[in-house]
Amino acid sequence: MKTTAEITKEYIDTHPSIKDCISNNLINYSKLAEKIAREKDIQKKTSKDAIIVASRRYFEQLRPKRSHEEVIMDILSKSELEIKNKIIVFIVKKTVHPRTLISLEDKIKKEQDIYYSIEGSTAITLITTEKHRQLLRDALGDDAFKSSEDLAMITIKSPPELETTPGVIAHLYSLFGEHGINICETMSCWTNTIFIINEADIARAMQFLNF
Repeated sequence: MKTTAEITKEYIDTHPSIKDCISNNLINYSKLAEKIAREKDIQKKTSKDAIIVASRRYFEQLRPKRSHEEVIMDILSKSELEIKNKIIVFIVKKTVHPRTLISLEDKIKKEQDIYYSIEGSTAITLITTEKHRQLLRDALGDDAFKSSEDLAMITIKSPPELETTPGVIAHLYSLFGEHGINICETMSCWTNTIFIINEADIARAMQFLNF
């Protein structure tokens, strides 16, 4: 049979948010003990005080470690932001001839302009600047069934630690959502995370992306 200390440690280990709360001095040990006793159905087997003692002892072992939020914010504070406006997005049918896409890419990249192609299960997304709007329309014709203009591209260039740190991208997504900004398209390449949003939202995005 597991001891109270073992049950408490096991519960805490499966709830990372609780670990972060103690790192920020936000834990009510009495409420936590009640929650553990109730969810583990051990009210009759141990006392609330015993769980509180076990929690405090375990957290003393964890306290020197940085909270996960601190790790995420450290990575973002070392990241660089790059913004480009006048972005356009075309949604293209999968039936489009590959040579058409290759030709478009060649022409646009010869001008040293941005061009991204993302292939999904039912369509292909093309991202470039607005000055190539007519070029895409002429080349794609009926193969392009949707386009969006007046967009902006935000590129977040992070240090290599991004690859091995869970939660960084989720944190970024949550920031956009909390501030009511819709992400029209998103993609990544190694340590670069790219968001396509409406140009009108750039100023608001810069306020919460100023790490």
